[in-house]
Amino acid sequence: MTERLLITNGLVIDPARKLEAVRDVLIVGGKIKEVAAGLSKKKAVLGTTTIDAKGLWVVPGLVDMHVHLREPGREGDETIATGTMAAARGGVTTVLAMANTEPVTDNPSQLAFLRAKAEADALVAVLFAGSVSVGQKGERLTEFAKLRAAGAAALSDDGRPVMDAGLMRRALEYAKDLGLLVIDHCEDLTLSAGGCLDEGPDSLRKGVKGSPWAAETVHVARDIALAELTGARVHLAHLSAAASVEAVRAAKKKGVPVSAEACPHHFALTSAMVPGDDGNWKMNPPLRREDDRAALLEGLADGTIDAISTDHAPHGCGAKSQGLDLAPFGVIGLETSLAVVLTELFHKKILTRRQVVERMSSAPAALLGLKDRGTLAPGARADLALVDPDAAWTPQAPYLSLSRNTPFSARRLKGRVVKTLSAGRVVHAL
Repeated sequence: MTERLLITNGLVIDPARKLEAVRDVLIVGGKIKEVAAGLSKKKAVLGTTTIDAKGLWVVPGLVDMHVHLREPGREGDETIATGTMAAARGGVTTVLAMANTEPVTDNPSQLAFLRAKAEADALVAVLFAGSVSVGQKGERLTEFAKLRAAGAAALSDDGRPVMDAGLMRRALEYAKDLGLLVIDHCEDLTLSAGGCLDEGPDSLRKGVKGSPWAAETVHVARDIALAELTGARVHLAHLSAAASVEAVRAAKKKGVPVSAEACPHHFALTSAMVPGDDGNWKMNPPLRREDDRAALLEGLADGTIDAISTDHAPHGCGAKSQGLDLAPFGVIGLETSLAVVLTELFHKKILTRRQVVERMSSAPAALLGLKDRGTLAPGARADLALVDPDAAWTPQAPYLSLSRNTPFSARRLKGRVVKTLSAGRVVHAL
């Protein structure tokens, strides 16, 4: 790491400080020292290593609060090392890794192993979620206090919903006392029943089982009711349905402590776009219809949806080549998330540039209680992304992720990360 680094002439966008102006950024010892105009002309910075960011956005490093890194257990699909390389390419400097590893991250020793592994192998910061239930079986709670003491940054059984409402109530009450965020995968398994596309014309045309929007929204409504009952925070992962967005909007108006995220694939694509029997377009929840996509865009624009996350879920080519019916759920997204957001939201005037940075950096950092990230305030960790909002490019293999299961392959995108810094160290550069 360069001890002193000066980034000059870039358009600094820092929603947490309501700053959007051309400024210089001085980094000392891996932390933000100063953000101001004309720093490059001061004698005190003479000889400092300089990066010229003219024409680029300089933004706080992105925080992705929903990532699957697969290690341990499925290192052929992804590792902490390769997943964080992919994150760095996408401008993501902090990821929250979900607990559905093999074995499940449901105890302090597993957390200790993962944190040590990240310390040795990760290119960017990795936080870990502990599971809500033992083995993610939804039968009994893990020991939240011990998980928190071991460094768990949140709690989630993502990959599976917590189906038992009584167990979820106790989880929320317990987490509230400890100040931990519970992230829930909203899916009523009795309604989804293994459906691989949105239930409707597109699933019928392809001859595959569909999963209705209600499978998500019924679970969303239950979690909102439990959050209102307990006063505990709940974060709803990967919303996909219009009715879910409306339920969250109504809950927020009542003051219920609920937050939500959306993924680029859900607000950029629809079930009608799925080509043939391509397993790379299979994810959970599935892509839905145009009115659902429009509701996600509206929810992102008005703040009903707080954050944009990828649900980066790598799978090998063999598994994904089995077609929609047999392929596992999930797509990768770390390398393309900001580019898709810029293409679909910024350039189409759904979000302003400040809102883009807020949804992808400052808001998820705040949800996770990360006071030293999501901002370029003096003293913050020097995590930054330098972005060319107009650079046109086409994602294609090979990716830095070990997997290539993305629906955005060969799709023309506008906007690209030019350079990424993690704690003041350049970890990606074009």
